[in-house]
Amino acid sequence: MPDSASNAELMRSLGRLVRGLSALFWGLPITLIVCFHTAKAESLKSLGIGPPLLTTALLAFGLWQLGDFQKQERVWRTALERARVLSMVNFFLSPFLYWWNKIPANTFFFVMVLVLTFSALLFLGSLNLVLRRLGAMLPDEALRLETKQFTALNLNLLFATFLVALIYLLLGQVHALPRWLGIVVGTLDRGSFWFLILLVLLPLAMTMALLWKTKEVILDNVFSASRPD
Repeated sequence: MPDSASNAELMRSLGRLVRGLSALFWGLPITLIVCFHTAKAESLKSLGIGPPLLTTALLAFGLWQLGDFQKQERVWRTALERARVLSMVNFFLSPFLYWWNKIPANTFFFVMVLVLTFSALLFLGSLNLVLRRLGAMLPDEALRLETKQFTALNLNLLFATFLVALIYLLLGQVHALPRWLGIVVGTLDRGSFWFLILLVLLPLAMTMALLWKTKEVILDNVFSASRPD
């Protein structure tokens, strides 16, 4: 009887784990698109702060679904809690995208959008750490190796993105720049949002691939374990 109860609890936690991974897989690209259009386009202005709140809430929901799995693993729980905190930071800061679009000259709104941007980069990095810890607990050696390699690459790319964005912001405060550097900064300034999006797309795509692969491995193991011999 205790074995059947523990098996039922394990199946429930695995079901929530799969739902959480699916929510994160679909939530990442949807959040990027919605937040971009909320900040830069006119198409979502009539909907107010609703769209970015809904999409960032979907990411927070996905992380909360992962919480029932392996509650006793301290390293896993630490990585998950860190990602949860960042997801809530993104949720509460997301309305500033809409407000900044309406009043772009407001310095406070602009600063909050910058904070949200850096928080989103940190969130994507923390999500990769969550996937690395999760992959280490699953009984699939190939997934474990892929997760370790691709999360390391993603973290390096995100660090490079963070560094480029920081250098760009610092150079923007310097008035006496060499001519060639001023041209570079001016070019980046005209397309800074697009440039940041392009830098983030590669680690975002690889994170989505890891989310999908992890979900498929879990489903394969569940069905193979439940299949009669």
